[in-house]
Amino acid sequence: MPTALQPQYDFAIIGAGLTGMNQMYQLRSIGATVRVFEAGEDVGGTWHWNRYPGCTLDSESFTYGYAFAKDMLQDWNWSKRYASQPEVLSYFREFADRYDIRKDVEFNTRILSARYDERHNLWELEKDNGEVATARFVITAVGLLSEPLDPPIPGKGDFKGEAYNTSSWPRDPDGLGGLPGISFAGKRVAVIGTGSTGIQVIQEVAKTADELVVLQRDASWAFPLGNESLDAEKMAEIRSRYEEIFATCDMSPGGFYCLPQMTSALDVTPEERRTQFEALYEESGFGLWLGNYHDVLAPGEANRLLGEFVAEKIRQRVNDPAVADVLIPKDHVFGSRRVPLETNYYEVYNQDNVRLVDLMKTPIMRINDEGVELSSGQVDLDMIVYATGFKAVRGAIDRIEIVGRNGEKLSAKWQDRPVTYLGVQSSGFPNFFMQLGPYHGATFCNIPRCVEHSVTWLTELFRRAREQDVDYIEATPEAEIKWTDQVAEEAAQSLFMTTDSFITGSNAAGAARTFLFYASGNPTYRQIISEIAADNYAGFAMLKAEAPDARPSPSGGLMGAVQTPDH
Repeated sequence: MPTALQPQYDFAIIGAGLTGMNQMYQLRSIGATVRVFEAGEDVGGTWHWNRYPGCTLDSESFTYGYAFAKDMLQDWNWSKRYASQPEVLSYFREFADRYDIRKDVEFNTRILSARYDERHNLWELEKDNGEVATARFVITAVGLLSEPLDPPIPGKGDFKGEAYNTSSWPRDPDGLGGLPGISFAGKRVAVIGTGSTGIQVIQEVAKTADELVVLQRDASWAFPLGNESLDAEKMAEIRSRYEEIFATCDMSPGGFYCLPQMTSALDVTPEERRTQFEALYEESGFGLWLGNYHDVLAPGEANRLLGEFVAEKIRQRVNDPAVADVLIPKDHVFGSRRVPLETNYYEVYNQDNVRLVDLMKTPIMRINDEGVELSSGQVDLDMIVYATGFKAVRGAIDRIEIVGRNGEKLSAKWQDRPVTYLGVQSSGFPNFFMQLGPYHGATFCNIPRCVEHSVTWLTELFRRAREQDVDYIEATPEAEIKWTDQVAEEAAQSLFMTTDSFITGSNAAGAARTFLFYASGNPTYRQIISEIAADNYAGFAMLKAEAPDARPSPSGGLMGAVQTPDH
């Protein structure tokens, strides 16, 4: 049994999704004791919770696994280029089986608070069953999009029909997907929201619903996913190229299987530009957005030309010009928000059973027992599906009461804006780390490809700390301010800050408008953290166990000289 002065575990990880499992596996390799706390009943993270109809990857399936799990690379068969949710969840469950992950996970356990015990230099984690676990180090792996956004629509509880939120879709207790008994056939269904999730749901509901009413506040720029089946021959060819595939992803700013071109859209003829736009539109994946001329990703003429091209495509695919006009965004340019991929989404609006409602013109007044009351009148319904998004990046972190040195709460420190060093730590909260925290280099990314490098880097930091008997690691105030300001300055030049979205945190009512991601690309981030490691982890105070008096003073100042990195 641990003594009063010793923690139960070296590391506590919050979350058993793809990042949490990766981090656990890597920490085991350095001989650490690890405990993972997971709110769900099994592993999988976002792929465990999001089981709505149509839930599908928009990263190539063969880029979405663990590069270090060589056995699974060689014998796992993906059925499609972009796998559906049950198949993705099956992959991560298989990984958990093969690598004996579950033995160190407490399922059905939500962490309510994490409090730093300054006297004993450990963290106390309060579980939702009232028990408390202790660990020297804590790592959150709670995901980017895991805290649902609940829009303040009056009367939501009054509706007498079926109501579902895509982020908590009823689960099949005997399978990997959604509850089989939920059917849209013969029903009047409303879907609220037309982001990535809403588009995927709408494509499915439209197939069988008697009537589908799409309630759209903000239109999305979307283009074809281009999915295809992967037979044995194609999988064999993919296996022979995994090294090349992962190398391409590593060179991509977003970790995707496409690379931006160095040519400017303005340096070619209109005919050449059109030919390229058409080819990328017909290809699978994010090529039109992330594998195009480099300047389509920046404010200016090249971006405008691409937006005009996509708008033209929408008009070609939607028969009614008035409906097409509503589906073309007016409040943000192409690429300033994460771009959804779709499969015959725009053709849905050519069906007689589908009606589009522009909530900017006819807003929702309230939900009532029979359906939705719009400013233009009543819409009677049998089912409402809420696809209203998430509080990105910090949402699931904010849900935990995190208390650091001198009783400071992380939520109070972040009231005006989050402040982090590298997106992994915030000063005043020693030994508390985040994977995919605000301004982390893997936030705007194909997560498995980008975060794998971060997990390896953080594990190496801990390995070095164990070798040197370091038991206290804290980002310096100078380093975190410099990093936070640098990320904001770089983001200010990007398309992302030209509009409101979950990327700026402004999709949630009352939230401060702050860029939460990292805009300079994962290759740049990897170079920076590698240089920091080579510079003895500049920007971190790393103190030895036998020198407790060298820890931060009660006033919060760090004793001793600590380098601040030049990044």
